Amino acid sequence: MERATHYIAGAGLRGALDKYSRGLTILKGAVPDRARGPGHMAPTYFCRFPGSKSGRLMRLRTLMSVPTQIDESKRALRSAATLRRDALPAEARARAAEAVASRAFPVSVTPGTIVSGFSPLKSEFNPVPLMRRLSEAGARLALPVVAGRGKPLIMRAWTFGDALASGQWGIREPMPDAPEVAPDILLVPLLAFDRRGNRIGYGAGYYDMTIAALRAKKPVVAVGVAYAAQEIDAVPVTPRDARLDLVLTEREVIDFRERA
Repeated sequence: MERATHYIAGAGLRGALDKYSRGLTILKGAVPDRARGPGHMAPTYFCRFPGSKSGRLMRLRTLMSVPTQIDESKRALRSAATLRRDALPAEARARAAEAVASRAFPVSVTPGTIVSGFSPLKSEFNPVPLMRRLSEAGARLALPVVAGRGKPLIMRAWTFGDALASGQWGIREPMPDAPEVAPDILLVPLLAFDRRGNRIGYGAGYYDMTIAALRAKKPVVAVGVAYAAQEIDAVPVTPRDARLDLVLTEREVIDFRERA
């Protein structure tokens, strides 16, 4: 086995291992992001703890799967936000969706502007009334399709009356032959948001990847749609998290573009 020094992102785990860093070992020939275990292609990390009579090696999880403190914080916030959103009465959720749709939209929409919405799942904010209003103003609509874990969403053209397929988690999405489009405006679902334009989603990072990929190609406005009750003081962020441009709730329009 070859010794190597590794820097671990999780502050909690890093602190626990600092004094044992000289005992951190990786098997020779291991390659990140491949199959797990000794003798395979994944890096399996070990730590020999001083004072152990047996001198045995304690196996750690692969570096790529070590949870950081931010990951742990997000998990806790995600659970609390889901419970808070689920507790909102159905009537209140419906009123919120209509309130957002009836208000002047804060981004210019001209005939041909492509707006991606989404099919709401469970107690998610329902963007359909807003999508209908934007369609009446001349916007071309799109809906997301999950292409696979670790990949940006595919946005496919859709309009009211078009057939929908059942996608991942039973979410309604356009048929496979619907054309792929690049939206100008994204309506983004979320579990929680703060006053700095940060959001917490479901943890897979689909919208973070999608927003980043689209912004690399063209100007795109990311608009979170949410209930006012989903606001929290601060969302923990990482470099991979994509910031929203606005958040629309039943109470107000929160614009982060000038603050940026």
